[in-house]
Amino acid sequence: MTIAPAAVSAAAWVLVSLLLFLAGFCLLHRNLWRACQGFVAFALLMSLAWLVLGSPWLALAEALLGALLTGGTLLWTLRGRGALPRLAPVDETPRRARLSAPLRWLLILSWLGLSGVALVMLLGLDALSPPTSTSTLLTATGVLIMGLGLWAFSAQRHLLRRLLAFNLLGSGVFLLLAGVAAPVPVSMIAHLEPAPIAEVRALIFIGLVVALLGSVLGAALLLQLHAQAGQVTLTPMAPRHPGR
Repeated sequence: MTIAPAAVSAAAWVLVSLLLFLAGFCLLHRNLWRACQGFVAFALLMSLAWLVLGSPWLALAEALLGALLTGGTLLWTLRGRGALPRLAPVDETPRRARLSAPLRWLLILSWLGLSGVALVMLLGLDALSPPTSTSTLLTATGVLIMGLGLWAFSAQRHLLRRLLAFNLLGSGVFLLLAGVAAPVPVSMIAHLEPAPIAEVRALIFIGLVVALLGSVLGAALLLQLHAQAGQVTLTPMAPRHPGR
């Protein structure tokens, strides 16, 4: 059964809207339980995105490695085990000094600018036009998620929230790669040779495995740091309410 282009377009817009909403939710919410639950929901939506892009085995890998194992690891980190005390369920670490904000934004915009230049070099000036297919729409969504992940990683101090930002940044990169490797409109063929889709998907799968291993290692180090030094940041933080 064929689906009308309008229906596909509407479904794609709903999918990317939910992806962006959940990315912002899990990066901005200071309740760590809800933020990690938001990441699990985001990973499940990423599985749906892989299905839309025609890669069911990547969808399965995302559900298992992203939602179940990585999401489960992040939630497990909040519980603590044995001699490892539980982390506070709410992030109360103060934000970074405002003086460093211009530098952070400069680095983020530089990263996104380089990504945009790379897309224009690959796809030609058509990359700057509004998305005309699901693959190009998901590519643009990947760039936006990359921007959110970079901002959160540079702005937040709590290491668990940095792990969330690390995983979201990786998801944005994967969407960008998958979108570039997907079939392109006829107007772009002059600018882009057929991409090795199988190789790109294999690279994304390896990236999912690396993201899982990085999250497990980061969670273990965070728990040890919290148990031994009583902190959840790389540098000691003054108490937020010193009078208590």
